[in-house]
Amino acid sequence: MILRLLIVWLINAGALLLVSWLMPAVQVASFSAALIAALVLGLVNTVVRPILVLLTLPVTVLTLGLFIFILNGLLFYGVANILEGFAVAGFWWAVLAAFVYSLLSLALSALILRSNVSNSDAASGALK
Repeated sequence: MILRLLIVWLINAGALLLVSWLMPAVQVASFSAALIAALVLGLVNTVVRPILVLLTLPVTVLTLGLFIFILNGLLFYGVANILEGFAVAGFWWAVLAAFVYSLLSLALSALILRSNVSNSDAASGALK
């Protein structure tokens, strides 16, 4: 389980580096800055985001769920403002970057973790 968390953390850091490569408005200074930013983004999404989603539920319902994109961008922009080595040019860039980051992270996780699971299943099948 710890190994899986470390793999997901590395995947998210890689996705953040890809976002900075694809979007000139997002800047990540180094891989270590990407690791720290991915860790903080993960913590913020685990602790702060559920509270904000609950508090903004009426607005989210009124906008048919589109406010979640604004909320994700706000959290992405907030993390970029508090960390050195990770910067976003503006709020709307942060909304777009959060969306791209989510897609890249999802795609990379699906590719890497799926192949990792199938390899471990093959190894455990050989032991049976």
